[in-house]
Amino acid sequence: MPALGFGVFQSPPEETASAVETALRTGYRHIDTAAAYGNERQVGEGLRRSGIPRSEVFLETKVWVSDYGYDETLHAFEKATGKLGVEQLDLLILHQPAPDRFEQTIAAYKALEVLLADGRVRAIGVSNFMPHHLERLLDETDVVPAVNQVELHPYFTQPEVQRADAAHGILTQAWSPIGGITFYPGFGDERRSVLDDPTLQAIARAHGKTAAQAMLRWHLQEGRSAIPKSTNPARIAENFDVFDFELSAEELARINALDTGVRNGPDPDLPRIEAFARVIPEA
Repeated sequence: MPALGFGVFQSPPEETASAVETALRTGYRHIDTAAAYGNERQVGEGLRRSGIPRSEVFLETKVWVSDYGYDETLHAFEKATGKLGVEQLDLLILHQPAPDRFEQTIAAYKALEVLLADGRVRAIGVSNFMPHHLERLLDETDVVPAVNQVELHPYFTQPEVQRADAAHGILTQAWSPIGGITFYPGFGDERRSVLDDPTLQAIARAHGKTAAQAMLRWHLQEGRSAIPKSTNPARIAENFDVFDFELSAEELARINALDTGVRNGPDPDLPRIEAFARVIPEA
């Protein structure tokens, strides 16, 4: 799996196909989407329009909570591949731990194990799982998740999650890797953008880069996967231009020290009844 991927969270469907096409032409070979994003079909369209062979692109998507359960998750795979226009997924993950219905979460993961054994997916994983969720999952299933995708940026580094993932050989994948969640509209008031942080800006200037590029380089050097999102062609290219410089150990430490311990996205331990009930369309 390419460590640097391209995300499409909150990308409007009408803009997603062009964004994915642009990303693939720029050089990205890893696309992350989800059933709940409502744009899997457009991701598939962008992949086909790019002209890049399917075999060269790592395609990752997520099962939403309303499709948890053994048979339901097997069907969720069919819905996802139908929309994406592919026969096999490179990575299929559970979008939330949903601890208020964890037996369904376990059943869903067991369905992922079957899809893996059958070769319909190449790897399976989870998203937003905290260490106690992982322990419960590992106690009742056989396959260790390949990936745990969590909110992770300089203002929220989740060191305990990273340690738990590493202890089990799970790759930590950062959603909102450049701190978009700290300034997305609709996610709360009185937020401050990671992009405006003076420490990050100073580090970036020292390398002739932007704060976003410095953050993505930080993720890569710390051994994580990162999936920045944009629909702007210039930003898409900027986010990929992170392979020609290296942060020092001191710079990495300065970025790690920015952690506030404050979560910006939803708390994985809190039930979100209305959101979890959202029905994922068949087509």
